[in-house]
Formats: sequence, structure tokens, C-alpha cells
Amino acid sequence: MSKLFVITLSLIILVQSAGIGVNDILQLDELIEHAQFHKQEYGDSFFVFLSKHYGEQKAEHSKNHQEEQKDHEQLPFQYQGHTLSVIALVNSENSHINTIEITDSTESNFHYVSSFSTLHKKGLLQPPKSI
Repeated sequence: MSKLFVITLSLIILVQSAGIGVNDILQLDELIEHAQFHKQEYGDSFFVFLSKHYGEQKAEHSKNHQEEQKDHEQLPFQYQGHTLSVIALVNSENSHINTIEITDSTESNFHYVSSFSTLHKKGLLQPPKSI
């Protein structure tokens, strides 16, 4: 039972990370119906249908077939989400800007002690050595 829960939770996280929402899943029947309409009306394959509604031919298809606009709005994956976050911190009391100095340290912070194990003598599991 716990394996089923883990698999289900993993699939939910995968689907959400791809930007697919519940509304998109519920509108898949509209996608199938409209694809069948295109196959009957225009003889389009499913890949041509996807190109006309989500790919390179989208602008041309929308311009030439305004009568289908209502059906096109019901298709899934029609939204474009953009997020912009701007954070501005202004300190009006101090007019000067403090500079931060970054230093590069080359000192080593570790040492190497040879072990008596045979794995270390064969070159396996060797920690980095100070030069």
C-alpha cells in the first residue's frame, strides 16, 4: 500500500512540475473531440492538429478559421503563465554604498593519513591530496 502511495504522489509531483493542472486533464476530452473534427473536416493527422493548435501553424490556423475560435478556447494548455518578482530595498538615510570585499583563500584545511587497508593501497577510495 505504501508503494502505491509513493508512486501516486510521485506522479502528481511530476504532472504538476510540468505545469499541467486539473483543468487541463478535465479538458482532454475537448482536445480529442476537436482532433476528430479536424480529421473528418480537413483530413489532418493528430500531429498536424497539434501543430495547428499548439505549434508553428497556430497563428495561421487562428487567422483562417475564426469560426472555430470558441472551440479553440475550450482546449487544454491554452494559458501562458509568467511571473515577475521585483524586490527593491532602498535605504534613504545613507546615501553612500558599502562595498563588499571578496577574498580568495588558498590554504588547505585537511590532511592525509595513509591507511593500512588494502583498498587504499590499490587506489580505491582515495581522498584528495593537498598539493
